[in-house]
Amino acid sequence: MTLRDTLRTAIRALAKNKMRAGLTVLGVVIGIAAVTTMVSVGQSAGAMMQNQFEALGANMVVVIPGSRQSGPVREGVQPSLTPADAKAIALECPSVHVASPIVSTRAQVIYGNSNWNPEEMVGVGVDYLQVRTWPLRAGTFITEQDITSANKVCVLGHTLVKELFQTANPIGETVRIKNIPFKVIGVLETKGANMMGQDQDNVLLMPYTAARKRLQGSMFSNIDTIVASAKTRDLMPQVVSEIENLLLERHRISPGSRPDFEVFDTTQIANILNIVTGSLTLMLSAIAAISLIVGGVGIMNIMLVSVTERTREIGVRMAVGARPRDILRQFLVESVMLSTFGGLLGFALGVSAAAGVTTAINSFSSGVKWPVIVSLPAGAIAVAFSAAVGIFFGFYPARRASRLDPIEALRYE
Repeated sequence: MTLRDTLRTAIRALAKNKMRAGLTVLGVVIGIAAVTTMVSVGQSAGAMMQNQFEALGANMVVVIPGSRQSGPVREGVQPSLTPADAKAIALECPSVHVASPIVSTRAQVIYGNSNWNPEEMVGVGVDYLQVRTWPLRAGTFITEQDITSANKVCVLGHTLVKELFQTANPIGETVRIKNIPFKVIGVLETKGANMMGQDQDNVLLMPYTAARKRLQGSMFSNIDTIVASAKTRDLMPQVVSEIENLLLERHRISPGSRPDFEVFDTTQIANILNIVTGSLTLMLSAIAAISLIVGGVGIMNIMLVSVTERTREIGVRMAVGARPRDILRQFLVESVMLSTFGGLLGFALGVSAAAGVTTAINSFSSGVKWPVIVSLPAGAIAVAFSAAVGIFFGFYPARRASRLDPIEALRYE
């Protein structure tokens, strides 16, 4: 008996009891759908977080001042970083592409009869946009001359432009910050909200020297933060090490002493979050896979019932020359067809459910949107696993059918 004949016979046998066959594969459908949904939603969450960390900047490393400590008690931040440190990082660390100082401040921005409080008002260096991989939509950016002279110029985010200028062109216009006029020289490209729902476009950038001297009235040269960009993602650990060694030497920190700075690698945070989401996805998928086992037990039970109901048929087939292996193959093919069909249907249902869940999350989220991801490898594995479930749980009933005595099978009522 050829495989084609076996398939035709299996389809005919399953078609006789459509309701029973449908209920048999229900457990497999639910299991595969649940696994597909969990894996796809988990990958969507991971992709969303990865995109957000990439939006922070290209392979970004952040350096902040260390905290003062009296015994076991921390007593605030010590102003230990300078613009010279940022320049030294960019020039003397081989794995660093560019670096920029940052000085943060807060103030209201006024233009004509409109005013607005940006969520971020920061003084930056000329390479800040390269670190953040943030292009300009219009105008120009801060120059070395602006830094040296602490020029009163600024670059606006999209939200600030919309709130202050509406449809007018802001380039060349003057805004007032603490009653100090600043000329708008550029507009940033739109970035949107981050994963915390914070509007990244509600920002104003200016020379860090202008932020420190013009707005804060400080004559000190210390800065709040340094952001640096590694040349490649693989060099991130090396960049952290190079910056630490350089600043230890520049700040004359003796071995064993507490550094007056801290260096953070943003990819480490992203990797930790990916591990957490991956572990949760794996755990939920393992729980969902239990229904596959339940579905497999259901297939085995139904196949045992089928063997009992078709005992006379088996006897007739053996009497006309069917071999035990033909009987074994027929029932095994029926079991695999049931589970594989359930796997395909479950995968389709899981893809639809994953898209629905992601769409629902995006509709209720005011922050960044989750991408809709269909995990084709996970689907292929799930369908293959469902076929394996059919083989595993269908083997015993098929083997039992193949071992029936032809004479006893013909006598069976």
